[in-house]
Amino acid sequence: MSIKRSPISYNSARFNKSAAKLSQCPEDIGAEVAFAGRSNAGKSSAINTLTNNKKLARTSKTPGRTQLINFFDLNIENTRIVDLPGYGFAKVPLEMKLHWQKHLDNYLQKRECLRGVVLVMDIRHPMKEFDQMMTQWCKSTGMPLHVLLTKADKLKKGPAQSTLLKLKKELTAELGDNVSLQIFSALKRQGIDQLSMRIDSWLLEGMEDEFEGQPEE
Repeated sequence: MSIKRSPISYNSARFNKSAAKLSQCPEDIGAEVAFAGRSNAGKSSAINTLTNNKKLARTSKTPGRTQLINFFDLNIENTRIVDLPGYGFAKVPLEMKLHWQKHLDNYLQKRECLRGVVLVMDIRHPMKEFDQMMTQWCKSTGMPLHVLLTKADKLKKGPAQSTLLKLKKELTAELGDNVSLQIFSALKRQGIDQLSMRIDSWLLEGMEDEFEGQPEE
């Protein structure tokens, strides 16, 4: 069976700019998908694995080091993936945490081109305070949510599947069809295709006619 190839190449992702607040973000046009996750959940590794670029999103052993909203352009004009700061559990002064929270909230509430949120959680420690906050925000705004359960290589298959099914039941009860979940491992490169298909569905929504006749494989 032939499969239509996506017009989006995540390998093409390149850094556009960093923003400390909404007014510094790129022009609010096109479509973008944001990655969110508490510090040390594996967000940067997930982005780097998706884009096959180990240096695209900064990884650090110091949680919360990424304090800015980082934008990465894709090969289709005005499509982007966005790396949101994992401010929640960083060892920084409370004043700085509140500053991050204010500007992150402004981005989430007011960014018109935001099409969906990928919420990155360590599969061993899911649904912490930051995750609950993001889930509730998606529920209140109707923003589509995809939960990426990272570091799956740290668990055996049985416990990993149990965590996935338990969370799926809980989150579907809250968010209905607006939420999807998957297991992911950057180390084993597990789950890349599923993740890229989910992001494709958001970024390409309404663009189907533009890409008719694309090569099939």
